[in-house]
Amino acid sequence: MPRPIKRRIICSEPKINIFGPPNYNRYQYINMNLEEYETIRLIDYKNLTQEECAELMGVARTTIQKIYDDARKKIADAIVNGKTIKIEGGNYTLCSSLPMGRYCNKTNCGRFGRIRKHRNYLEGNNEI
Repeated sequence: MPRPIKRRIICSEPKINIFGPPNYNRYQYINMNLEEYETIRLIDYKNLTQEECAELMGVARTTIQKIYDDARKKIADAIVNGKTIKIEGGNYTLCSSLPMGRYCNKTNCGRFGRIRKHRNYLEGNNEI
């Protein structure tokens, strides 16, 4: 029996979930799940390492590496072949639904910046 899939922690759902060329063909789209979107957002947009991203999302670094590689391939396919990316679905938990003591709580929203700063904040140490 395979191991159950661990739910990934994501900050929020994207404001816009369809990206692509103006001549949108609803049959030619690539489905990107929310974990892939969050991984791209954290690694490429927030400039975190894969290890930091894995800690925020509550999974192993190797899992993040696989998710990140899949997301990059989908983005490349959309750009090269003029397909539309549709972001939806996945196996995730929103960080706003976590109990207050969890390390993710709003960290990856950009409120506290990087993990190191957030850990210091949670431990009561205001030094960065």
